[in-house]
Amino acid sequence: MRFGRTLALVCTAALSVFAQEYQIDRYVPESSSSEKTMCVIVSSSSSLQMTPAVSSSSSENAVQPSSSFAQYSSAIAQLSSAAQYSSNAAQSSSAVVQSSSSVARSGKNPYGLPDAIMPLWESMTLRQKAGQMIMVFLTTQQFVIDNEIGGLLLTGKHLREVKETIHKIDEINSSLKIPVFTATDQEGGIVSRISSLSDKWRNVPSARDMRNMDTAKIHLLASKIGRALKSIKINMNLAPVLDPSKDYSDKISFMEESHRSWGHDTTNAYKIRAFVKGMRENGIVCVSKHFPGYDSWTNSDHQIAISATPKENIQKYIQLFKTLSRDIPVTMMSSVQFLRISNRPAVFDKNIVKMARHYAPNMIMLTDDLWGTSLRTWASGKTQIPPRKNYPDKDFKRLITTVIDAGNDILMISFTSKAKDMLDIMMELSEKNSKYKHRIEESAARILKLKYKMGLLKK
Repeated sequence: MRFGRTLALVCTAALSVFAQEYQIDRYVPESSSSEKTMCVIVSSSSSLQMTPAVSSSSSENAVQPSSSFAQYSSAIAQLSSAAQYSSNAAQSSSAVVQSSSSVARSGKNPYGLPDAIMPLWESMTLRQKAGQMIMVFLTTQQFVIDNEIGGLLLTGKHLREVKETIHKIDEINSSLKIPVFTATDQEGGIVSRISSLSDKWRNVPSARDMRNMDTAKIHLLASKIGRALKSIKINMNLAPVLDPSKDYSDKISFMEESHRSWGHDTTNAYKIRAFVKGMRENGIVCVSKHFPGYDSWTNSDHQIAISATPKENIQKYIQLFKTLSRDIPVTMMSSVQFLRISNRPAVFDKNIVKMARHYAPNMIMLTDDLWGTSLRTWASGKTQIPPRKNYPDKDFKRLITTVIDAGNDILMISFTSKAKDMLDIMMELSEKNSKYKHRIEESAARILKLKYKMGLLKK
């Protein structure tokens, strides 16, 4: 009885702190016969807001919550995130929370993995764990199998040859003990990979179009697309785009010009949730991009991308990512360099990566294509770089080392054969410094947790 009263007092106190620390933001949907409810979103108060640091290296000044309540909110975020998945994914999420505690307390499981996958974890070599961190453009299945790669990037080319692609994915998954993430960009509008499947998918609404649709229609559309993606073995959608529709000078942004943006603030968060839910209900995990917000007019895949956006505007961009951090478990980092807060592209900056993970500790951080010109140019320290086949090994090693140091979990690259070099670099780093062993295991654990929640891991 005494224990029960003590527990009740502790719970009451915690709820009191929660009520004081959090405020309710309400987003009222547009009038529609199919919508009669108000969508309620919880957002943190000023006591938990972060402030990006400006420094020359910007890699060591960690952004910390200003209140001890952050520990409580982190726990809530993890439980909330686990509850988002549907059917068997939701059941396995519950198992993560329940089964991890005993082994984590024993000290044998510092990454909080569920008991059910501990035998798998303990059977893996460090190189196999590092392989989970790599996502490559799908070429031959044998390369993926030999190097035990964790993720595949699929484009319109793969979907135009869909039967062959499905065969490759099936062979890969039957040969690997850990099935792969299979990702594509299905934003809608001009970025619509499924348009390669058949004519009926040629006019999928863009993000800007969906901003003007009600949530019921968005959810229905996302569900149909999700089923189509699932039918061709895709389980990850590199969408939605959470980049601002206006830049810091209030001009239309590059993402808005191409109809890819969901807006310039959190107003449409409830509509994005409808999109994400439709995908999730069909086994498709979404990826928010490109943190902290792509507002450069330069395409970082082809040119150096730089933004002079003031720090206060960057904080505004971040709010949409923050609002949806419990709904979307993966965030793609931007390749843009934000001059006012960093001396390097965002994906290379430890502080900016920490910002992205600040409100969801288990958030998986995904890079954009590491073979993009902007990133390779920065790693070389030059204004121009040689053709891809002649890119210096030392520069590539610097690129991979920097992106791992920054805290990224999944390293995407379109130049598939470089994945073996990436693995070799990670093994060399871990042999010289134990911190890289920890970094590899930390990222691999996040990835396996998500694959487990999604129901991807084999029995």
